[in-house]
Amino acid sequence: MANALTRVFLPAHRVRGPLSSEAWRTVGWTALPWIVPILCGLLWILGSHYGWISAQVLPPPALVFETLGALVKSGELWMHLSASMTRTAVGFGGGVLLGILLGGLLGLSRTLEAYVLPSFNAIVQVPVLGWLPFLMIVVGIGEPLKYLLIGHAALVPVTLSTLQGFRGSPRALQEVAAVYRYTRWQVITRVTLPAAIPVIGTGVRLAFTKAWLTLVVVELVASSEGLGYLIVYGRQLFQLDLVLASVLIVGAIGYVADRLLNAFERKLQRGRAN
Repeated sequence: MANALTRVFLPAHRVRGPLSSEAWRTVGWTALPWIVPILCGLLWILGSHYGWISAQVLPPPALVFETLGALVKSGELWMHLSASMTRTAVGFGGGVLLGILLGGLLGLSRTLEAYVLPSFNAIVQVPVLGWLPFLMIVVGIGEPLKYLLIGHAALVPVTLSTLQGFRGSPRALQEVAAVYRYTRWQVITRVTLPAAIPVIGTGVRLAFTKAWLTLVVVELVASSEGLGYLIVYGRQLFQLDLVLASVLIVGAIGYVADRLLNAFERKLQRGRAN
């Protein structure tokens, strides 16, 4: 049993006979986050099997996964998934690029910060969905509406993290750059920006979370395709199995994307330490 756990949770080059106390702690911390999801899944299965939960309130897992399989086989899932991922890519990508540009400009210019940052902070206090009625009048309910709201959700954390990263550049490095008589552009590209990248990475990760949540909410309100639309469609037809299948897809994609961004962020942190 110990050897099996070792092969599952520990890299091959660390397998050295019986597990040590440190290895057991590693196994424990690796398995700990899965305890709550597994317990919830077991309660769902038992509640559905023994009738503790009405099928009209919470469909059994077998029905939900059967619906999920039907969506995959029919190709309907890929159509909705493609629409959602396209909207996320365009809105999130635009928001990140604009946020890095705006945050960098604010971080490099105290004068620009004094003029722009107070208004920016006032505007971002309005929730993303607070702009929905206004933008629906201006751009309609088509794709531009979704791009703008998703981009707005991504813009705010990236802008603020970039500003913080540019202002947090180590003073010692700035002094070294002055000794070597770096130009303004060299200081930005060789000192300020590399030091700010890990902080920007944290902002990008947070931006994706906000953008993904905004995507689903926008598709719930104004869309004829996408994962959010699937949830609304299932609710309108009272097909709770379709609603739960869509929710599982949304959660799985968000989780995987967050783990990938977290790994990228850790890599940036290690690079900064080096």
